[in-house]
Order: sequence, then structure tokens, then C-alpha cells
Amino acid sequence: MLRNLQISVERRAVSARLRRIDQKHSRGFTLLELMIVLSIMAILMAVAIPVYNQSVVQARESVLRANLSTLRNVISQYTLDKQKAPESLDDLVTAGYLRQIPIDPMTHQANWEVVQEDVMMAVDQQNPGITDVHSASSASASDGTAYSSW
Repeated sequence: MLRNLQISVERRAVSARLRRIDQKHSRGFTLLELMIVLSIMAILMAVAIPVYNQSVVQARESVLRANLSTLRNVISQYTLDKQKAPESLDDLVTAGYLRQIPIDPMTHQANWEVVQEDVMMAVDQQNPGITDVHSASSASASDGTAYSSW
């Protein structure tokens, strides 16, 4: 009986030591596990960042196309209504065709390159007006063309 009691006490002591050893080893991650996780995260970031940057560029190009289309349509409407082209883009705002001049998403400013009509072709030959607008950016688009040629 005493022998059985002594064996059971020894088993408890051994199992308590084993539990302490297991607790020491199960408290955190190993360096290898952390390195693997960091490597996977670096690979995912290397793939995700260029895709994100490309989507930002495509969004800016879409906004530029929309702004150019709006400006060109408003210039045409102004010219048809007033029987003369606007002398500046501010004329479109003062006449109520636009609330404000849209921002060029490539330059982050409202500085558009305007194309003046030919003086000889203008109705009012003293003050030729605007016939077209382009972006003032000197950068190239994702398709290789210059933004200023759009």
C-alpha cells in the first residue's frame, strides 16, 4: 500500500514537471514560424502594392477623360447658345454652365491647356474663343500616349 502511494506521488510529480515543461514551450512562436509568416506577408505585399498603384492610375485616367468630356460638351453648348466661343474657362462658370472648373486629376489643379480658335474663323475676330481643352500634365498615360494629347 505504501509502495502504491509512493508511486502515485512520483507520477504526480513527474506529470507536474511535464506540464511545466509543456507550458514553457507553448507560450509563444518559434523564430522559424515568425520568419515564415513575415515572408508570406512580404510576398503578398509585393503583389498587392503594384496592383493598387495601377488601379489608382486607372481611376485618375477615368476622371480625366470624364472631365475633358464635360468641358468639351460645355464649350460646345456655350458656343451654340451664345454664337461665339468662350474667351476663358471662367466664362463657363459665370454664364452658369459649370459650378466650378473641374480639377485636372494629373496635376491636381484647375489649370487646363486651352486651344484657341483661329482668329480668321472666329465670329468675333477681335476676341477668339476656346475650342478645345487638354490636360496640362506632361506625363504619359498607361497606354503610352501623353495626357496633354487627350
